[in-house]
Amino acid sequence: MSTDQPPPGSDAPRDRDRDSSDPFAGHPRANGSPYGDHTAGTDPYAGMPPLAHLGRRLIARIIDALLIGIPVGLVMTALIGGYDPVDGSARSTTVTLVYVLVYFLYEGLMLTRDGQTVGKKAMRIRVAVLEHGQPPVGQTGWVRAGVYALPEIVPCCGFLFWLINVLWCTWDRPYRQCLHDKAAKTVVVAAVP
Repeated sequence: MSTDQPPPGSDAPRDRDRDSSDPFAGHPRANGSPYGDHTAGTDPYAGMPPLAHLGRRLIARIIDALLIGIPVGLVMTALIGGYDPVDGSARSTTVTLVYVLVYFLYEGLMLTRDGQTVGKKAMRIRVAVLEHGQPPVGQTGWVRAGVYALPEIVPCCGFLFWLINVLWCTWDRPYRQCLHDKAAKTVVVAAVP
């Protein structure tokens, strides 16, 4: 028997759920499962890595937003001049539309390749299909990217949906999914080397 696993039938958490060197490490979860309390029967997700900490997910999104936003902002400013993102003019709408489309393409291409964007790689997390734990290749990755990025195109309501979407994971249980995760049936997990 491995020394890092509790004895069978024990309620002690597995060591992978509490890494003291990781400031984002989560608290031990019921039955040692990163996916919540599965007291009825076996844990169907026992082979998957632990869920990613919300702090890591937030920092990954910030990295990705800056990675796309800064170049898009510089190019669009050079092409159409300065703009005010909240004035509602055609110029600011164009910049927003370009940013959203570039972000959608970036996210979709990166996720369907290996389940990670640059921000997710930096934070050592990845997107996994809930059913089998593999990266969201094909349509699954594009659905996730689309539900995250494209609603922003809708004036006023798009931002409200986006805000609800990204906050959803703070109260969702047991998988801490945002609405874009629910639409694509994905979860965000720690990237295991």
